[in-house]
Amino acid sequence: MRQSLRIFILSVILSLVAGSLGLYAQDTKAQESKRARLQKEIAILDSQIKAIATKSANAVNHLSLIRKKVDARKELVAESDREIAGLSGAISSKENDIKAMQAKLDTLSDYYEKLVRGAYKNRNPKVWYMYILASDNVGQAFRRYGYLRDLSKQMNTQASNIIAAKDSLEKQREALAALRKEAEVLRGQRVADMGKLQAEQNDSQKLVNQLKRDKKKYQQDLSKKQKEVEALNREIQRIISQALDDKSGSKGSGKSTAKKEPPKPIDYTLAKKFEANKGKLPWPAEGAVVEHYGQRYDPLYPKLKLPFNNGVSIALGQGSTIKAVFDGEVKQIVVMPGYNKCVLVQHGNFFSFYCKMDNVSVKKGDKVKTGQSLGTVDTIGGETQLHFQIWSGKTPQNPEIWLRPR
Repeated sequence: MRQSLRIFILSVILSLVAGSLGLYAQDTKAQESKRARLQKEIAILDSQIKAIATKSANAVNHLSLIRKKVDARKELVAESDREIAGLSGAISSKENDIKAMQAKLDTLSDYYEKLVRGAYKNRNPKVWYMYILASDNVGQAFRRYGYLRDLSKQMNTQASNIIAAKDSLEKQREALAALRKEAEVLRGQRVADMGKLQAEQNDSQKLVNQLKRDKKKYQQDLSKKQKEVEALNREIQRIISQALDDKSGSKGSGKSTAKKEPPKPIDYTLAKKFEANKGKLPWPAEGAVVEHYGQRYDPLYPKLKLPFNNGVSIALGQGSTIKAVFDGEVKQIVVMPGYNKCVLVQHGNFFSFYCKMDNVSVKKGDKVKTGQSLGTVDTIGGETQLHFQIWSGKTPQNPEIWLRPR
């Protein structure tokens, strides 16, 4: 009875350990996915930094890309630290698992040894018969007969259990060796990433020093970019006002003798569906966010305010396909300095904007579906970036709150 209880307790402990390792495996999969995404983003940023360096492009953007790459590398190093910590915990759990398995094997072997010793002592059939005949009553005689009859079966079962326990123990030891090897590789990757991070931080500082020496050119680049941002914001506001106020577009568009189109009613049913998907919208393309929504400040002169960013800029591979984030209608396609082609999609009283595009595969008035291709991203001055915005009525939104977490 006591032996059986020990075996049961050890089995429960092993099942709990296995459960914790299952959770670790799930965490590992998520960590590997995040690591792959960060490595992809770093590769995209690296290619754009090299392209910009050969074109004497906008210095503000160059510095922004380098700093984003440094941030991504820091995040990658932090992810390595989390993975190493997780592996250390898994190794510790596996070592405890092996100890518990060894204890179970020792218990099984000890029990088996007692069975064999008892069988050896009672190997003479006469002893078996005397053991049964010496019973106090018929019930006890039957119980003793059953014990002797099942003794051989118990020995075979226990031998099978010992073999299975040995196999399981060997597999656990192999898994432990694999975990230790994985941890060693990951530590090596972290050391390499730390070296690259230091080099990238040095590059960033060199560029800062260079830009400070050539302050006049830096201010010219900054002024040019500010004007482009302000022009884009004015045009977007004009188009949204036109769509929501049912105006013909006389504001900012000059006089026109063309026949006015009848206004279209706003699809509020579609708007409700769009709003219901807040935080679940697909990304228009997968890449690194190099400019976030909100108030920005000059990277060299932190007290100097830059134009408010109504969207996000996403660094992408050359020729990447841009997709609609939700069902809607192409409201307008415009061309803006510094942003090339912009596709504006209406979703009831919500709007999504896709700028810095090259080839556009839709036209004004087209109905589009979630995930449908709108065209491809453009490469401007060595930068391959999508500028993306979401508006609720006449109010710009933070796109990262509306898009799926990554």
